[in-house]
Amino acid sequence: MRKLFNFCFLAVLAGSIYGCGKSANKAAIDAFNNGQKAYENKDFDSAVADFTKAIELDPKFVNAYSCRGDGYIELKAYPEAIADCTKAIGLDPKHANAFTVRGNAYRLLGKYPESLADCTKAIELDPKYVKAFSNRGNAYADLKEYPKALADYTKAIELDPKYVKAYNNRGNAYSELKKYPEALADCTKAIELDPKYVKAYNNRGNAYSGSKKYPEALADYTKAIELDPRYVKAYNNRGNVYADLKDYPEALADFTKAIEIDPQDIYAYNNRGYAFAYLKEYPEAIADYTKAIELNPKYVKTYNNRGIAYGELKKYPEAIADCTKAIELDPKNVYAYNNRGYAYRLLGKYPEAIADYTKAIGLDPKNVKAYNNRGYAYRSLGKNKEAEADQTKASNLEKLQKRNGL
Repeated sequence: MRKLFNFCFLAVLAGSIYGCGKSANKAAIDAFNNGQKAYENKDFDSAVADFTKAIELDPKFVNAYSCRGDGYIELKAYPEAIADCTKAIGLDPKHANAFTVRGNAYRLLGKYPESLADCTKAIELDPKYVKAFSNRGNAYADLKEYPKALADYTKAIELDPKYVKAYNNRGNAYSELKKYPEALADCTKAIELDPKYVKAYNNRGNAYSGSKKYPEALADYTKAIELDPRYVKAYNNRGNVYADLKDYPEALADFTKAIEIDPQDIYAYNNRGYAFAYLKEYPEAIADYTKAIELNPKYVKTYNNRGIAYGELKKYPEAIADCTKAIELDPKNVYAYNNRGYAYRLLGKYPEAIADYTKAIGLDPKNVKAYNNRGYAYRSLGKNKEAEADQTKASNLEKLQKRNGL
């Protein structure tokens, strides 16, 4: 359950903190309160309409602008949210909530420098403003600056030990760092504080999945779906666990459900394509990967996956084209070099294959497949000494990785 409503409510009461954010117009206050109730009930269209009415009745009602901004965020109308918060800041340059909400809108537009600047300004204005620390933590997490994100989430929790969202988000950051025990503890705490918090079940499921505790992960994803049958991420994640367990029919069912709920979800198409590929249903896999690429032409993983599927159908020029595109988008993509090398090798283009495998090894010196495949390419050129060296290296790495449980 999102808690933004509570912060807008506090902004109305705490005029001494956020400057002259309140209104003296009773009709405007009544409209504002109706907006609060609508927001709490997740009726965001009505919330925005009520906040708009409050603004019409009192054009200098600062809190109405910032809270309407929050409503716009829920409706994914981020430019409108930014405009409202900018207006609020113009009326009251010390209104911390407006900076925080605008920072969140900037983050959701991928404008991270602006997001960080706004959240930091909110913290300067109010060093105990929990929401500002939490939102800045979200921006750092998006930038994969997880230590900074953890510091902000921890500060939010210190300020408010019952702030559910910070536990959940800190748990997610710990998962990204593969610190799964800490992630499980934080998500469990979030669930204790709010047993109906869908995202916490989903994120705890991610931590269980990362720990390879698949039954527990499935249980959490299923609980998230029970609480919100339209929560796409839980279907996607549960599908991934089913795929890890090689239960592809269940995985396909979950990915298909995710697509039914959100036909624009690139991850569901990519994941379903992956499941089809494992079932050797390559035309279906290619169709899903192609759809994901249409939705996001810069989604690197899907080009690589489609390239593999083309390779399985012996369509090597198409495979090379896809892997090349993946490399253009991400020049450090080890898998794309390895997969393109494989296609080159099967076309008899051994020097090109060796160059790609060498690049993959340069990026990942412990890549067993790249050494093995380069060895095959060397052998095809009659370079048996180099082939023997590569395949011995691959064998030794594989033994070491098995010994270390990798």
